Amino acid sequence: MNAAIEAGHGHLHYMTVADAAHAIATKELSPVELMQAHLARIEKLDPTLNAFIRLDGETALAAAKVAEAEATAGRLRGPLHGVPVGIKDIIDVAGLPTTCHSKILDGNLATADAVCVSKLRAAGAIVVGKLSTHEFAVGGPSFDLPWPPARNPWNPDHHPGGSSSGSGSGVAAGLFPMALGTDTGGSVRNPASCCGIVGLKPTYGLVSRRGVFPLSFTLDHVGPMTRTVTDNALMLEAIAGHDPLDPGSAAVPTGHYRAALDHGAKGLRIGFVRHFHEVDVPADPEVTAALEHVMRALQMLGADVRDIKLPSLVEFGAVNRVIMQSEAWAIHGEWLRTRPGDYGKLARRRLMPGAFLAAGDYVTANTRRAEMIAAVNAALSEVDVLLCASSMDPACRIDRPADVERTYPRQARTPFNVTGHPALAMMSGLSSGGLPLSVQFAARNFDEAMLFRVARAWEQASGMDKKHPPIG
Repeated sequence: MNAAIEAGHGHLHYMTVADAAHAIATKELSPVELMQAHLARIEKLDPTLNAFIRLDGETALAAAKVAEAEATAGRLRGPLHGVPVGIKDIIDVAGLPTTCHSKILDGNLATADAVCVSKLRAAGAIVVGKLSTHEFAVGGPSFDLPWPPARNPWNPDHHPGGSSSGSGSGVAAGLFPMALGTDTGGSVRNPASCCGIVGLKPTYGLVSRRGVFPLSFTLDHVGPMTRTVTDNALMLEAIAGHDPLDPGSAAVPTGHYRAALDHGAKGLRIGFVRHFHEVDVPADPEVTAALEHVMRALQMLGADVRDIKLPSLVEFGAVNRVIMQSEAWAIHGEWLRTRPGDYGKLARRRLMPGAFLAAGDYVTANTRRAEMIAAVNAALSEVDVLLCASSMDPACRIDRPADVERTYPRQARTPFNVTGHPALAMMSGLSSGGLPLSVQFAARNFDEAMLFRVARAWEQASGMDKKHPPIG
């Protein structure tokens, strides 16, 4: 291992995507060394964390050797050349099963990469394997499935958030520096919040969903999960883009998400949606205190912070549930009629209500959805960014189903699935119990660059990117 790299970046398993890619491009670091460091970390920690459903280590190491030869010859595939990535197991990777963490799809072999995976490979990234999720991205941390649930690296007795649970756990623990997740009601931002990393739900339609097993056609998003804001922007640049074969894909210009990263918060207008965590779903006092700290820090950096009011979380949640359960029933109805016992208890319980919703319920929910989109657009005409809670509590213990059931809905992520606006969750601090607390930022459609700008300002002021779980 290069001593300068070790001295400059610490352990390779906590090297950022940007630093690793730069070191590989300048021939200071071998992709093989980087992959070997991560595979050793996986061997050591994954028996505790259960981040992987399927590790593809031999293939990944072989790909790293090819990447090393290419780098030595000066032939870089792209800005992620030689950097490992984990893939949530509802996203197709050619030659590997896409199980959705369910007995229903055990052995379902993917014949082609999802578009987002293909784009990562084109940028030079190396897939290390398929990652744990909640069953079909809708159940909870379940113990009645073919594979165990992922655990939180800050304390393995606690859940890591979901449904992109293996992605959040593995990135935070240094098993890989970046991962793909999906987000229908907050499933990128929940594990980002619980595991203290950066998770982005892009604008609806910015990232293709072709090759991703659907949960809800009009709520699903694919998003990047990383340990730093810069890495998140770098990853988004690789996966964003119009896909004419995805009916929800948007034909908009993409890229340049890092252009304003270090412009700071001075002069930004930030709308603080206090009623989400103070009135609608009162948050844990430590969450509230951390949000106030973020707000004051941004003010100190020169931002103009003002209170903003949106529709209530209760109403956002109701609209999200009706749309998601209606659309999910269209996907799962036949299996739920013929193979109900092959679902885990939690997924079955969350999918079945779709059988009892009427067409009128779906139309009413979408009518109210249009009004909610207009309300968020109106708020964002007055400010540049919205600041609000993500999770209202730190992660609870994974072995207490009543606590999981109580805390999972206590969040402010679903509004931006309903409206489609981009939203980013990241760490705001640590609880007295040593678990991550979180903050969320949202912005205008396709203005991810603004999200990254304000998130980077907070990251630089707080040093949250330097905090890692006390594991391994």
